[in-house]
Amino acid sequence: MNAVREESGERKWFVMYDLIVAGGKLITAEETFSSDLAIQGGRICAVGTDLQGKETIRADGLYVLPGAVDPHVHLQMPIGETASSDTWKTGTIAAACGGTTTVIDFVEPEPGESMLQALSARRAEAEGQTLIDYALHMTITEAMMEKLDEIPSVLDAGVPSFKLYTTYPGMKLNDYQMLDAMQAVGKIGGIVLVHSENDAITRFHTEALLREGRFGPDAHPLSRPALAEEEAVYRVLKLAQTADASVYIVHISTAGGSAALAQAAAAGQSAWGETCPQYLLLTEEKYQGGFEAAKYVCAPPLRAAAHQAALWRSLSRGELHTIGTDHCPFYFNGQKDLGKDNFTRIPGGLPGIQSRLALLHTFGVLEGHISLNQWVALCSTRPAQIFGLYPQKGALQPGSDADIVLFDPNLKKTLTHSSLSENVDYSPYEGFKLSGMPVQVYAHGMKVASDGRYTGANHTGSFIRGTV
Repeated sequence: MNAVREESGERKWFVMYDLIVAGGKLITAEETFSSDLAIQGGRICAVGTDLQGKETIRADGLYVLPGAVDPHVHLQMPIGETASSDTWKTGTIAAACGGTTTVIDFVEPEPGESMLQALSARRAEAEGQTLIDYALHMTITEAMMEKLDEIPSVLDAGVPSFKLYTTYPGMKLNDYQMLDAMQAVGKIGGIVLVHSENDAITRFHTEALLREGRFGPDAHPLSRPALAEEEAVYRVLKLAQTADASVYIVHISTAGGSAALAQAAAAGQSAWGETCPQYLLLTEEKYQGGFEAAKYVCAPPLRAAAHQAALWRSLSRGELHTIGTDHCPFYFNGQKDLGKDNFTRIPGGLPGIQSRLALLHTFGVLEGHISLNQWVALCSTRPAQIFGLYPQKGALQPGSDADIVLFDPNLKKTLTHSSLSENVDYSPYEGFKLSGMPVQVYAHGMKVASDGRYTGANHTGSFIRGTV
């Protein structure tokens, strides 16, 4: 909106914006600079100095970041006899409190259901329940192989990404089915996400462990060795190359998986990879100590420290492209203990949707593994670009949504379960000493979180369409 002021006896017109974020240091995937931001109608309208607004938020001494984009979450997801404990509402509140302003979840069609029916049902479930915006990936299971002709209509509905599994009964595709699905996605310019673990290797080890009477959670990492991931990542990359499809390997946890991806990308293949905070910060030692270890059961499992070091090197060299959380929380009491007599029945997944930005600043940026700009790229910009949400998301530029995080790099806190908004009874990062925290979080220009707590803002997120 235009306004006028008197300067040296002259009337000068200027633009009066809704909100100015002033005095902060802007951190983007490409550069770091001091500037102000102007927000109007829920979008960033200007980046510069001497901007005028009805309201001004001072960001002196703070980093100003594009809201983080989490490309891999599982909210309100049924699994066996239970479901992940964070609902669309609680999960997106926790995300916002940690500086994440967009999440990408999954659609998992039931047998007999079309992809569009499943997409409509999943969106209806989220409608009016999300504090922040969300996008979706479509899952293609064995039951959906007869419906690959629906893929173009799914893209038209705003979902350009399709998840495939190499393991799990009812979910896994064999190599030929994977080629068919990849080719169908490749033809529309979409991208396939793949959970890559060799099913035969995991079944072989699992059955042997059970025969030996190894029923505790300490057997879990032995049932899914690094080799199972490394073989599957290499094979999936070759299948995607054969099918001429872009591929994104989710939750890479091993040195060999990361190396295979780097080799493929260096050879010109359209291939990206994701890792997660748990593989960077936790090790397989967590599986010792009785049934408490069930808190850390996830697939792929936590690895030895050597894999962790290799993943940090891959991030530093740009060979891994995103950091998602794979947030899939289950209560230790009442859900994880469903597997108290058999580790294969422990619901697999860890919470982590709220702590990603602060953990990666503390243990990534401050320990010299990644730069500030890489931090923003990995947690915000690259996920938005890969899944067709950029520059609406993941950017601080005119026209982008005003999803903004004010981050205090000097704020020190100890991470505790009680300090988080995640709907679960523990945190895998309990006691971690953090340096740097989000202090204010804005979605479409509205403050939704302050000092790690939901503000109670009258704001509801929306479904965001991805493009190719």
